[in-house]
Amino acid sequence: MMHDNEASGLIQIKPIVPQEYEATGEVVLKAYRHLLGDSLDEGYARYIGDVSARVDDSLVLVLKKNGKVLGTVTFVADPSSPMAEGLEDGEGAVRILAVDPAEQRSGYGRLLMAETIRLAKERHLDALFLHSTKEMVQAHNLYLSLGFLRVPKRDFRPIETVSLLAFRLPLEKI
Repeated sequence: MMHDNEASGLIQIKPIVPQEYEATGEVVLKAYRHLLGDSLDEGYARYIGDVSARVDDSLVLVLKKNGKVLGTVTFVADPSSPMAEGLEDGEGAVRILAVDPAEQRSGYGRLLMAETIRLAKERHLDALFLHSTKEMVQAHNLYLSLGFLRVPKRDFRPIETVSLLAFRLPLEKI
């Protein structure tokens, strides 16, 4: 998927290739550290920064502007994937959405989410599901503006100090 934005150059969203793993991991860590600060658990930081560990079990997309990785999202289309987090039948998952902090509020997160929604619909999924930390209010606003609904009954705590909020987008309405 290509976007031509005259003011900012060529924007491209595509599946990641190995040469982009390191730069993509750096974008993820910068974005999560920017949002979570010292509350970002180092074990989780290693997990989200290791892009190569998830490419076999999910589709990692990158957003590039003029050849530079500025954002990423991981799409999980299969509930049996190790990357699936609490999925129900017919759902796909959005994982690890990140935009370089210097580029946030540029619409890149929205472009990545739009591509994920398109892919989910292409695969005839019923819904997209995701979890997000309480601190990621800016992301919550994006999800709600795209039609995601809060699903408090599916909130969970992977560890005592982390509370994750659940969001679900029914795709039949889109």
